[in-house]
Amino acid sequence: MNVDSIRDGIVIDHITAGCGRKLYHLLGLENVDAPVALLTNVASAKLGRKDIIKVDADISVDFNVIGYVDPGATVNIIRNSELVEKKRIDMPETLVNVIACKNPRCITSCEQELDQVFRLSNRAKKEYRCLYCETKAAVL
Repeated sequence: MNVDSIRDGIVIDHITAGCGRKLYHLLGLENVDAPVALLTNVASAKLGRKDIIKVDADISVDFNVIGYVDPGATVNIIRNSELVEKKRIDMPETLVNVIACKNPRCITSCEQELDQVFRLSNRAKKEYRCLYCETKAAVL
């Protein structure tokens, strides 16, 4: 399989196999008006299998979303067909408007203008809790 190289854009690499589709949708890449490639189950010497997302456009992506879905992924910034920056992604301490609180009694359920804010409560378990009601975020 051949996927063209990128002139100006990003490559999200080292995504845990099976997480690429979740990341694709949470980042809203289906709405990008540019070539986007989602490669799944690609052979990897380091991970065994991995997913890769390539976007051939100079867009901004929310690194917090990437860190929430798959901490440990890398983001490569490409300019003029050259790698100019490689970022290792970690779990964000705070998520804003990435996920919604599932508690029907949470204030965010009736106050629609409030941001959905979650704080990292347990790094080892990859656990986030709602800032307002302390409800655990649903597991991806």
